[in-house]
Amino acid sequence: IVFTASCIFVQFIDAQVVTSHALQGGKLRNRRSFIIIKTVTLEKVLGITSSGNSALACDPRSGLVAYPAGCVVVLLNPKKNRQHHIINTSRKTITALSFSPDGKHLVTGESGHLPAVRVWDVAERKQVAELQKHKYGVSCVAFSPNGKYIVSVGNQHDMMVNVWAWKKDVIVAANKVSSKVKGVSFSEDSSYFVTVGNRHVKFWYLDHCKANKASAPVPLLGRSGLLGELRNNFFCDVACGRGSKSDSTFCITSSGLLCEFNSKRMLDKWVDLRVNSFRLMPTGLAQSLSLSEHMIFCGCADGTVRAFRPADLHFVCTLPWPHPLGSDVSSMTEASHLFNATADARYPDTVAVTYDPVSCRLSCVYNDHSLYVWDVRDVQRVGKVHSALFHPACVWDLEVFPDVPEEVASGLSSGAFLTSSADNTVRVWRMDDWTQTHSPNILSQDLLNIIYIDGNTSTLLDSECVTSANSEVKSGDGQTAETRTGIRTICVSPDGKHLASGDRNGMLRVHDLSSMKEILKVEAHDAEILSLKYSKPETGLKLLATASRDRLIHVLDAEDDYSLVQTLDEHSSSITAVRFAANDNKVRMISCGADKSIYFRTAHKTDKGTEFRRSHHMVRKTTLYDMDVDATCKYAAVGCQDRCIRIFNISSGKQKKLYKGSLSEDGSLLRVQIDPSGQYVATSCSDKTISIFDFYTGECVATMFGHSEIVTGIKFTSDCRHLISVSGDSCIFHTSTFVSQVIPESSKRPRRRWSHRMGSLEVMVKSMLDLTQLETFAPKKNPSCPPHDRERQSSLGLQEPVVRSVLQHSQQTSEDQHEMRSILSKALLTVKDELDSLLHPSSPQSEGPPGVNCDGEKALALLEQYAELLVKSVEKRLDTKT
Repeated sequence: IVFTASCIFVQFIDAQVVTSHALQGGKLRNRRSFIIIKTVTLEKVLGITSSGNSALACDPRSGLVAYPAGCVVVLLNPKKNRQHHIINTSRKTITALSFSPDGKHLVTGESGHLPAVRVWDVAERKQVAELQKHKYGVSCVAFSPNGKYIVSVGNQHDMMVNVWAWKKDVIVAANKVSSKVKGVSFSEDSSYFVTVGNRHVKFWYLDHCKANKASAPVPLLGRSGLLGELRNNFFCDVACGRGSKSDSTFCITSSGLLCEFNSKRMLDKWVDLRVNSFRLMPTGLAQSLSLSEHMIFCGCADGTVRAFRPADLHFVCTLPWPHPLGSDVSSMTEASHLFNATADARYPDTVAVTYDPVSCRLSCVYNDHSLYVWDVRDVQRVGKVHSALFHPACVWDLEVFPDVPEEVASGLSSGAFLTSSADNTVRVWRMDDWTQTHSPNILSQDLLNIIYIDGNTSTLLDSECVTSANSEVKSGDGQTAETRTGIRTICVSPDGKHLASGDRNGMLRVHDLSSMKEILKVEAHDAEILSLKYSKPETGLKLLATASRDRLIHVLDAEDDYSLVQTLDEHSSSITAVRFAANDNKVRMISCGADKSIYFRTAHKTDKGTEFRRSHHMVRKTTLYDMDVDATCKYAAVGCQDRCIRIFNISSGKQKKLYKGSLSEDGSLLRVQIDPSGQYVATSCSDKTISIFDFYTGECVATMFGHSEIVTGIKFTSDCRHLISVSGDSCIFHTSTFVSQVIPESSKRPRRRWSHRMGSLEVMVKSMLDLTQLETFAPKKNPSCPPHDRERQSSLGLQEPVVRSVLQHSQQTSEDQHEMRSILSKALLTVKDELDSLLHPSSPQSEGPPGVNCDGEKALALLEQYAELLVKSVEKRLDTKT
């Protein structure tokens, strides 16, 4: 059964049979029911990849703000803080977008080889048209005001300008452009459009009569603007006038000039944006422009947005600044904290602005990947409608806050998760089911706090959003993109009190999550730390293992100020993952690496303390990139370079299973994550896709995409209802997995060998019960029994007609009849043993609250599980017979 998801998860293939952990004979801890994934949907995107005004748009009718986040277009309602999403099915990065005049359609441009210009229905969020005439990337797109045409401009390697009659799906005009184009704008009467770029302002005229009559695209007629003494400027953005100024064209330069061209393409007037305000530092550089009939808004450097009158370019006001770089987000709980600007504060540059003339709101994107929506009805009393702060660089790792009692927790709860990034920050986020009682901040409804690793604010800016001139001005401040370190991996202690982080220089830090203060900083490794892991509470130990590219593993005692317990140097290459496990009354540590080895170690008590000794060493023919341990601590799943998931028995070190971890034919598995129920394993592949597999059968149940760079981290939440992914595109995707819960599992059931659990359906029938004997084992129906027991008895009774039809069907041939009865009789003996283990437990302690017949309930649960699978199996067998 194929489900079409509404966003990033584009396909979901439901399993044909229930292959839950309990049906396979495994034993899970702290789980009361089976989880079956039914459908998935993208709930929220925490990130933005707009690098300029061509990648930010506002619906003139509804006020929706559209911006790209990797391969996804986010449609934001800023007033309600609600998102809808459009997924680019080509899996190519969205680089430009624009709304149609009526707001019903959205056009997008993308990057990559043979990019397409796509038109989407905003309400249905489905593609309605597609144009593939560019070769190397689309930098700008725009609808004509009459809604008939779409203009698309390729990047500097593509050099094409196309005018597309999109409803007829024909190119009506085209031409080449030699300059790098940064912006495009249509005139109010749709008779021409203007492109701007490096020393480039060009007016392109549409001859509608020739375009309509011609059977092939006609050459676009282009005329350069008369720039005069400004001919050497970099023109960043353009907007054609509206209303009484419809004959004028307004441009902005990176040097900080607002220019006006008249109807004859002549530079009529200009004004310097460096208008002094109450802040000591004047603003010079500009990057974006948006206008209405009565106001021009210019996005400038250092968080400045200036407003001018179109009639005479007279300065009106300066809008409020956003948050200063390095702000303590959690402490900004009042509006006064935002509007109290200080003279020495540094602010992110404004890289994109778009104006909503209906609701009088101005949306601004800054180069620290923050988004603000300002209410500018009264420009003298500007208010904030919406704001959000995101990572400006690659997000390297992700950690979900553990389930801990509220009295033990450090101020967070299980509704929080943490991310680390190349921007040298660790950020704490909340999910929609957040129940914490502390006061929210005014900057973001999703971001709770930011841990700044150092005081260098340059790492908080996206270098790709900065113009060359701007970067020259601020080149002396801090790190460049090549030298920034970044937090490579993080891990939260099981009690939720400490956060360990490792950076790309080998520095280990530990923060107290209650105060967000750094309590430990040590240069633990000579190269970047690739994996951190705390030992689980069931091990009885409080250890922290650090694994690095320097081929070393350090084991630290978290109870003794993180003193060194042991250093392990068995690996001969980078160590990609390290994990702890507790089973068979032993504490294990497993590690894998680029040397294609996986080491299994067992903890021993010595005079010097705890010591891990190697118990098994397995070598494979492929690099091992990541690893996770299932809930039973019996199996370890390893993601490999050959796109396979290898399942190892932790006790014996033997490989028990191998299956493909990606539907792709190229790439490598980079991340592996087993959900808390132990039923599913999620993988991320280097082709930017995420897949979910049945852990025991290896069957793919979901494949999804949406990130524009490799997925660097995936995590299930503790309730198995959410999957969070982070990526090199700086975005975080929060996805809901809509699940159904099946009958409670029996917690006392003998384990079977993996080969028995993993056999075909017909082999599994041999371990099922004879359904004709259900009444012999099941208790008598009791009207006074609880409702859920009556429901189970009713469900069991519904199986009897199916059984009779199966037996009658099998009487057609004596051979089939003999085989079927032989299978059922053998199954009867197996189930009797299992029921005896339930009805006569070895421990005299009974589970559950007093007065509840837990043994009978478990027996019924077990019988129904067997009944459902048996009937499906036999029906499948009969279908093949016929």
